[in-house]
Amino acid sequence: MARVKRYSAGRARALGLATRGTTAPNRLRRVDRWLTAVHGDLLRRSATPPLVVDLGYGASPVTAVELFGRLREVRPDVEVVGLEIDQERVDAAAGAECEGLSFRRGGFELAGLRPLVVRALNVLRQYEEEPAAQAWTTMLAGLAPGGLLVEGTCDEIGRRAAWVALDAHGPRTLTLAAHLPTLDRPSSLAERLPKALIHHNVPGRPVHALLAALDQAWDRAAPQAAFGPRARWVAACEGLEWDADARRARFGELTVPWGTVSALR
Repeated sequence: MARVKRYSAGRARALGLATRGTTAPNRLRRVDRWLTAVHGDLLRRSATPPLVVDLGYGASPVTAVELFGRLREVRPDVEVVGLEIDQERVDAAAGAECEGLSFRRGGFELAGLRPLVVRALNVLRQYEEEPAAQAWTTMLAGLAPGGLLVEGTCDEIGRRAAWVALDAHGPRTLTLAAHLPTLDRPSSLAERLPKALIHHNVPGRPVHALLAALDQAWDRAAPQAAFGPRARWVAACEGLEWDADARRARFGELTVPWGTVSALR
């Protein structure tokens, strides 16, 4: 992995571009639910109050406030810092600050902080693939030892989402998540693939093969639709002939190892 220039907390300059800033209450509930359930022990095991960064929270701090509340249920002394490259958004969020929750200007350099977890949702969609990969490298370099980066995208109200979990060694898993009552076919999640995968969703590439296999499993599970969309999704995930983790299928999620979908495979 390429070496990245490091900045002290006092000298850190914001790296990145301002996003559109669109947000909505509960937009990131799915990724937050997954984070606390799957990686909650990362926060619990921390010997000191864990620091979590919400990168690019948008024009409203609502999703950062929600993340803070959800993480406090797992680790009461967690500290959350919302980072935005737009100073006006930082100023607007000041009214939401409280003990353990603050906002400051920053970008991929993480404002010189060393967080245990970074959540960066809907931040890299506007980037080309190579700059997005460079942003991964920069954020990973700023993590505390054993830290986790969660990067991905979702639709405007959070009903369809996909995200990558990364550690110091790079990407580890891809998770697909959906509001099942409104899901027509699993391949509809393709439009929410992270930047590292979305342009590789073409025949012959691993991520396209995954979505095609999931569609086929969805079709085979059609009889389960009589018991509702959740039953059909669970049956499809459990019947998927793919290296996948379906333990959280009842929540509308499916996780696969990054190596099975990576464009470099």
